[in-house]
Amino acid sequence: MVRRVLALTSGRVAVAIWAVVALLALLGPLLAPQDPLATSDNTLAAASGGHWLGTDYLGRDVLSRLLDGSRISVLGALEVALTALVVGAVPGILSVYLGRVFEWVTLRLADTLVALPFLLFAVAVIALLGNGLTQAMLVTGVLVSPLFYRVSRAATLAVARSQYVEAALISGASIGWVVRRHVWAKVLPPIAVAFAQTIGTGFVIVSSLTFLGIGVRPPEPTWGGLLASDLGYLSHRPWAPLTPALLIMVTVWAGNLLADAIRDVSGEAGRALLKGRGTRTGRTDRTGETEPARAGGA
Repeated sequence: MVRRVLALTSGRVAVAIWAVVALLALLGPLLAPQDPLATSDNTLAAASGGHWLGTDYLGRDVLSRLLDGSRISVLGALEVALTALVVGAVPGILSVYLGRVFEWVTLRLADTLVALPFLLFAVAVIALLGNGLTQAMLVTGVLVSPLFYRVSRAATLAVARSQYVEAALISGASIGWVVRRHVWAKVLPPIAVAFAQTIGTGFVIVSSLTFLGIGVRPPEPTWGGLLASDLGYLSHRPWAPLTPALLIMVTVWAGNLLADAIRDVSGEAGRALLKGRGTRTGRTDRTGETEPARAGGA
């Protein structure tokens, strides 16, 4: 699947953007030219050689805070996506095989989670457990998990009705073996699509919570927190919110772009698409080789 995704231009662009964001998360604090928490008297300064993106209302270097805050934003988005994957995909697959009671209970839980507003619920949990990004992201991941539950359940139902799966169960194969051997390979592509999309959604969630000051303790930098602080001083630095907003928008766009690329190359339709592109390329090459020969022969 990875090679097929990278064969598409959209897949390569999305992977390249995510690779840059991952490097920012890993190396951002090390690449920060100044201490992101150090204040100075040079407040609300414009971009200069010493401060490439200027300074905020406390005189802190904005570029250093963006680089240092990338780690929290990326980790928060991954926590949302991984929590939703585990909480949603596993019950979704097992609901097809573990009987009507388990199926009914998990369906009702999924319907209940869909009805809960994740932002208000995250705020309520933080009020009970304390202001921390980890618990907020875990709770948000649980609330997003019905997406994975429905996707994995629908894909498993399609595979469970196939003859080779029924033959394996009749021959005495365990449910775990059937899931590992037959079901997982068919369920993986739609889950990968949902996972890529959920990472983008996770960035929106992290940015929304940190924009409201939820889940982080000042002066810890985050992309959403920087966006919120810059909006308060638009009269002095009207261009300041563009950088954090652009980072959030591009990262979310890359997640949706990667999800579309995975969807395009999954299944028979994706293989036919790539085969058609290869066939057209081959015809072009052959035409380019034979046309000069025909001209010479003439």
